[in-house]
Amino acid sequence: MIPPTFEYLRPESLDEAVRMLPDAGEDAKVLAGGQSLMPLLRLRLAYPDALVDLDRVAELREIRDDGDAIVIGATATHHQVVRDPLVREHAPLVAAATATVADPAVRHRGTFGGSLAHADPAGDLPAVALALDVVMLARSASGGDREIPAREFFVDWMTTALEPDELLTGVRIRKPGPGWGFHYEKFHRTAQAWAIVGVACAVRRVQGAVEDVRIGLTNMGSVPLRASAVEERLGGGTLSDSALREASEHAAEGTEPPADLHGSADYRRHLARVLTRRALTAATTR
Repeated sequence: MIPPTFEYLRPESLDEAVRMLPDAGEDAKVLAGGQSLMPLLRLRLAYPDALVDLDRVAELREIRDDGDAIVIGATATHHQVVRDPLVREHAPLVAAATATVADPAVRHRGTFGGSLAHADPAGDLPAVALALDVVMLARSASGGDREIPAREFFVDWMTTALEPDELLTGVRIRKPGPGWGFHYEKFHRTAQAWAIVGVACAVRRVQGAVEDVRIGLTNMGSVPLRASAVEERLGGGTLSDSALREASEHAAEGTEPPADLHGSADYRRHLARVLTRRALTAATTR
């Protein structure tokens, strides 16, 4: 189908993009990789007055060391993130989950920040961002730079805390200390399909006991969720098989998963329990 008519804007720098966005109006859309937005335009499910294309803003593609953290630029492609040595060393959960996104063609065009700003609860990266307590970096012409914790960023289904005149410029991820293990586990019917349920797991062990555990759930509600009941039961405890099995049974507590052609809400709750146990087992053996 032919998309609706819109004004096409192509800034050359971040400052120019930030200046353009408020003038483009509240109904403007930001184009990064286009792997989510372009299908919506073709199906006329989105009617932007203007499209701000970030393809020429090179500074948004950078991945850099930031002392005790790394920063991934918003328009760094999934392929770039998966292969980057800083990400692989200091954010292995991000690299592992990003490698499961769609297929190679999509990963070469789709962007890290675009996936997060799209805020689809079935996407892999929002739950990872939540599990790692990352910080979203935003900029606007009126308010300057702003930091938004991941737990405050995802507001509702495909809705974020970004203001209409704000751009997501990057994501700051703290470097993990010693003792951390990570794993992303998801269930999908075909290799390129959205996750029916996914689990992002980060566990820190100290002398055999769980010092910290963080679990993000994909596609278990209108926003990515933390499996707080599991985290509470494992915190300060041991990592025996029985403890992991018992804690994982609480993975779906407080969730309201969708029911659709891919499965009922009860089916997704069952998957959340099974995948959480698998993710915890994998994370605690690495």
